[in-house]
Parts: sequence; structure tokens; C-alpha cells
Amino acid sequence: MDVYILGIESSCDEMSASIIKNGNTEIKTIVLSQMDIHKKYGGVVPEIASRCHIESATMVLDELFDGLNITMDDITAIAVTYGPGLIGSLLVGLQIAKTLAFVYNKPLIPVHHIAGHIYANNLVEDMKFPLISLVVSGGHTDIIYMKDHFEFEKIGGTLDDAVGECYDKVARVLDLPYPGGPQIDRLSKEGNDTYKLPLPLDDETFNFSFSGLKSAVINLVHNEEQRGNQINKADLATSFQNTVVKIITKKTMKAIEKYNVNKLIMSGGVAANKALREKFETLCNENNINFSVPPIKYCTDNAAMIATAGYFAYIKGLRSDMSLNAIAVDSLYNYVNKYKSSN
Repeated sequence: MDVYILGIESSCDEMSASIIKNGNTEIKTIVLSQMDIHKKYGGVVPEIASRCHIESATMVLDELFDGLNITMDDITAIAVTYGPGLIGSLLVGLQIAKTLAFVYNKPLIPVHHIAGHIYANNLVEDMKFPLISLVVSGGHTDIIYMKDHFEFEKIGGTLDDAVGECYDKVARVLDLPYPGGPQIDRLSKEGNDTYKLPLPLDDETFNFSFSGLKSAVINLVHNEEQRGNQINKADLATSFQNTVVKIITKKTMKAIEKYNVNKLIMSGGVAANKALREKFETLCNENNINFSVPPIKYCTDNAAMIATAGYFAYIKGLRSDMSLNAIAVDSLYNYVNKYKSSN
């Protein structure tokens, strides 16, 4: 029998709902972004984000079911992002999911936001194990080993700033509009690698550290301004991006070799970065590694990834009752046991 999962995602500034069949087929997804609203502030304003979610939630759900031959009676379970994320935003989506689960007597499936990003890859092709998963986003930079569905073993991660956060802060120093990551990616195509920047945490571990690289860019810009020199923004964007791509690919490929796998998946907002995608495609082709990355529409926050992860969580027996609450900071690596043991 087909399993239809209704997914709800509201962890930041996107309000999204989606229906996924059997963990790999997208029926329909609606994403309502607030990017234009937050752009004038240079970043997401949490209170504004949650208020906009409240205003748009009913409209998003109505649009999702409009024109479909599927009703709530056909939905098997409801999956929702409970964390990590902005607490006010999370609470809106969570309350919607709990209400629907209660009214229609459907199982409530808690989904960790990062698990959602990882499982966006299953919408491209069925995930084959074992594999290495690289998560690169505004809040996370993790290398994860997976032996099977919903078995997450952390190999390494950032010790300070996530790579997406670093991109946004560097973009701000260069006076580029929000969001900074796509702006740097675009501008880097016009420049040359002329500025010498440190390769961050270039050691034998699988951990990352981007705080020093961010500080190096900030100090370089300030020092040049004090000397009366003009920064070539395109060149600095290229130098910065090349440095980031080099350290991420170097450590990830080393992890693939150590764990003896031939499958790499990449996910998260920074997975939309063209230079990072192209470098991994080249390296994986050279080393006979099967590389998968979702289309850009599944890299940024969306409910399709939450519903897809929700399908496998449902199969694994993860459930929650109506006491499920939003969590601003939560480890992916305790997530499965926490909700499996609550049944």
C-alpha cells in the first residue's frame, strides 16, 4: 500500500508544505519564501519570520491540496520539523502539524531539520549504503557516515562558524546583498584568485573551522581600506570561495577513502554553490565515486525533504505524541533514539 506523508517545514523564513509518496515521489510542494522581506534587514529577523508564518500557513495548505485528488483521508502520517531552527518559526509549523494530526487521527512524525536536508537526496535517486553525507548550510558543516537509513555517525563538523554563516559574514564585509552565499558564488566567476588567505584547520581531522578565515577576510579588507587601497571584490570573492571549496573537498574525500565507501551525497543550502558542486563532480569522477546532490530547489529549506525524511522515520517507527515541542538547538545524533524509545 502506498504511503503518503504530509510534510511541514517552518524552521526559518520559509513556510512550506509538501506531499511525498513512498519516500521518493513528490506529489506537490508549496514554498513561500520571505527573502524579499528580510533582505532589507541584511538577515532573517526571527519575530518577523514567525509572524509571517502565522499569516501564510492556511494559504500554503490550501494551495497544496488545491487541484489534487488527494485529501487528508489519504495521508498516512504528518511529518514536521521540530528543530533545530528559530523557536518562534518552529512553533508555528509544529502547532499546525499537531492540530492536523489530532483532528484527522494521524501519526505525528518528528523530523530533525538536518535529517530532512540529507534525505532530499532520496528525491534524486534511492540512497545506497554505506555512504558519506556532507551537510553544508548556514548552521551546519558536518561529515556523516551512514550504514543504513536513519543511522547517523558524525565523523567531523565545524568547531565554530558553519560555512554558510561564514559566506554571509564575508558578503556583508564586501557590501553584497543578502543572502550572501549566492552573491559570492556569482561574483567569484568574474574574479581571479589573487588574495592569499589561510587554509582553515588544514589538519588530519575531519573537523572544520571557518572563524579564522572569516576574520582573515575582515582584517584584509580593513587593512587595505586604512592604506587607502581599493579591494577588488571579485578577486576576493574568488580567493575566499576557492579556499572554502579546497578545504571542504579535501576533508570529505579523505573521509570517503578512510571509510571505504563509493557514495557521496551533499545537501544543505550551500550545496547549491556551483563551484562546490563542480569540484566534487570532478573529484568523484576521477576517483569512481558515485556523487549525488539535489536540485537547487531541494537544497534550500522545503517541506519535500521533511516529508521524504518523514517517510523513512515512519518506517523506522519514530513517533511523537502531542507533547512534542520545538527545540532551537538539537543534536542529529541523539534524535533517532529519543523518538524511537518514546513509542
